[in-house]
Amino acid sequence: MSQKTITDDACQGGGMSEGSRETLRPLSDEEVSLWLSVTRSITPRPGASAPEAPRPKPAKPAKIVAPAASAPAQPLKPAPRPGMPCLAPLERRARQKLARGHMAVDAALDLHGLRQHEAHPALHGFLVRAQLQGAKIVLVVTGKGEGRAADGFEPGGVLRRSVPIWLRAPEWRHLVVGFEEAARPHGGAGALYIRIRRRAGAQS
Repeated sequence: MSQKTITDDACQGGGMSEGSRETLRPLSDEEVSLWLSVTRSITPRPGASAPEAPRPKPAKPAKIVAPAASAPAQPLKPAPRPGMPCLAPLERRARQKLARGHMAVDAALDLHGLRQHEAHPALHGFLVRAQLQGAKIVLVVTGKGEGRAADGFEPGGVLRRSVPIWLRAPEWRHLVVGFEEAARPHGGAGALYIRIRRRAGAQS
């Protein structure tokens, strides 16, 4: 009889005493969801309770990333004109020879008495002809600009200021290598030595 009691107790208690039962851990949300999906089509036995479905976790608010501040746009610099040669002064030895009369200019042009609209084409045509003729250094007289022109309409010194501006123009760079004030025997501040650029393809 005692053996039967022990056997029944073992069958009912699973062979373990009440004090030796293992502690069950709570199910995780993933395990509860899996269990509910499996037992959804099974009718539960009377008195049995199914675990509650896990509540969805609130979504974390998305982080708003502010756009990076862009650097202020820099103004575009005008690109230099390709192939434009720089102006160059006369060689020191050549200037000394000109000043001492040991070397003569290849051609000369006197702009006295001309207005700007007359002097500009006259100077350009003179430089073109000088280049075609193979000239190296020419003399252009502008006048010192003291007083007024003979007709009284234009103040003196206009050509003295305008001619250097014309000679520095990019569209004249194919004709002019450089220029500078002439020596006193050739007019000093009222005249210019102009170096003529050799024509492309011309033999030296």
